[in-house]
Amino acid sequence: MKILKGILEESKEYYLNAKDKISKRLEKLPEGSLKRRIIYGQKYYYLQKRNGKKVVHKYLGKKVLDSLLDQIEEKKKLKSELKKIDEALKMLRRTEGRKRGRV
Repeated sequence: MKILKGILEESKEYYLNAKDKISKRLEKLPEGSLKRRIIYGQKYYYLQKRNGKKVVHKYLGKKVLDSLLDQIEEKKKLKSELKKIDEALKMLRRTEGRKRGRV
């Protein structure tokens, strides 16, 4: 039983460290998503994000930098990974709360 408890504690520590690293990386990435508008046949790009109840658009220009696209894609992947980590931590917390010695 001690071995299993040790494994669960190591897993929890691993997930907490991973969550911390991902959260720090997410802070450095741009907020929002990319929005493309076509006005009179011309393409214009905006960074769209929510500010309270309002949706705010920041004009980026007629062309979008590949680095910005990569950052937005990375942010999507990291958020998905963070969701999986939260689910794993939730499951680990549930196993901690169970009473020992029950058959």
